[in-house]
Amino acid sequence: MSEISEGELDPKVKPVWLKAMTAVQTKNFGYAIKLLQSVLKDAPGFLDARRLLRKCAGHESGGPKKRSGLFGMKTGGGLGTMKLSGQVKKDPLATLPAIEAELAKDPYSPELNDLLFEAFKVLEWTESAAFALETIRKGHPEEAKYLHKLAEFYHSLGDSPKAAEVYRDIIKHHPTDSAAIKGEKDATARASMEKQKWSEDSSMRDLMRNKEEFEDIEKQARTGLTREQLEERRDQLAEQYSQDQNNLKVVKELASVFERLEDWEQAHAYFDWAFSLSNGDSALRTKAEKMQDRLKEQELLELQARAAENPDDPEIKAMLEERQRERVQESVDDARRRVEQNPTDPLLRFELGRALYNAGDYSAAIPQLQQAKRNPHIQSKVLLLLGRTFKAKGMRDMGVKQLETALSDLVAMDATKKEVLYEKGLLHDEMGDKEAAIECFKEIYEVDYGYRDVAQRVESSYGGD
Repeated sequence: MSEISEGELDPKVKPVWLKAMTAVQTKNFGYAIKLLQSVLKDAPGFLDARRLLRKCAGHESGGPKKRSGLFGMKTGGGLGTMKLSGQVKKDPLATLPAIEAELAKDPYSPELNDLLFEAFKVLEWTESAAFALETIRKGHPEEAKYLHKLAEFYHSLGDSPKAAEVYRDIIKHHPTDSAAIKGEKDATARASMEKQKWSEDSSMRDLMRNKEEFEDIEKQARTGLTREQLEERRDQLAEQYSQDQNNLKVVKELASVFERLEDWEQAHAYFDWAFSLSNGDSALRTKAEKMQDRLKEQELLELQARAAENPDDPEIKAMLEERQRERVQESVDDARRRVEQNPTDPLLRFELGRALYNAGDYSAAIPQLQQAKRNPHIQSKVLLLLGRTFKAKGMRDMGVKQLETALSDLVAMDATKKEVLYEKGLLHDEMGDKEAAIECFKEIYEVDYGYRDVAQRVESSYGGD
């Protein structure tokens, strides 16, 4: 038995699968769970059903369960998990329904999903195995042990880009995890080599023009360069650039060093020159534009600082107000030009929608943001801004609807989910629905007491101080 697609489903199983999808569409998640468990009992290799089952269970269970218990000890696992662990070793296929029955109660359980991973690994169902650990990553991204396991699994599959991505997630939650830092660096290097079709057994020194160039690349790869080291590297590259101003590799690296030094003017100039040398590399053009944006923002910040230091100077105040107006319009013009250059890019649509929102042109922002929803990676941010846009137009009920849609895909209580909940609470408050507003604020209060003014809002709702 192996992993299968919908087209390979047994004709007897397919009607149950279709019923399950209908139940999901009508948000009858409890019924959908039972149907999907039935589908997986007959077709355990049908990963699409397992993915849908996990999503339904997530809705029914209310998302990931808290992992800290008394005295900071982690909850989860137990005798049931230990028993299933023994069964997985004996008969992984037969144990799958029992694991799924437990996962229906706690779909993001690290221990149970890890068992599922081990079962799939024995069965050699690689996509299903990755999905099991990805579920932990989604629900409990702070669980470094399991994320390390996922990164190592991707490495074993030869998928270096995904391994690097997982290591980066570990570093977000554990910045001092040296194994993750090294893993991310190695995986990124492997991904780069794979992209350029360099084989592992090729001699890197033979691929370089000379030993000095090899040493340069080794030096670039070092993490955590100090400002002094960056400046030293800048000077070395500047010397190489003076000898050959058309060396694209040198120009690109010099631009990157200036970016890391936050010298936006020089970074823009070199990225722009690199774009000219590259015969139209759109990534370099985008970089140049971003550096130009950073430069304009820096100039505005400097003017704001001057105004703060001289609050009674009407001339500086007038200059600041004029520059702020110009900056808003520049952002719209730049974003619109980028959309015209690449009208199918949802991210550019989002940037234009955001610029129009900042300019107060809410009606023009809405269609841009609606098109930006095509990119699932930014959908939550798009829906948040859409909610705010409808709010600005006085269409509060439509704003709430956008935020509810955003929340349906947000599992972990990260910064984005807090922001969406807070905005939704404000909208309910403005609509006079105090109870719904407080429920939103309570969700944040339970995990982050110090977030904005939620503590004051929640505590005052109880009539306390």
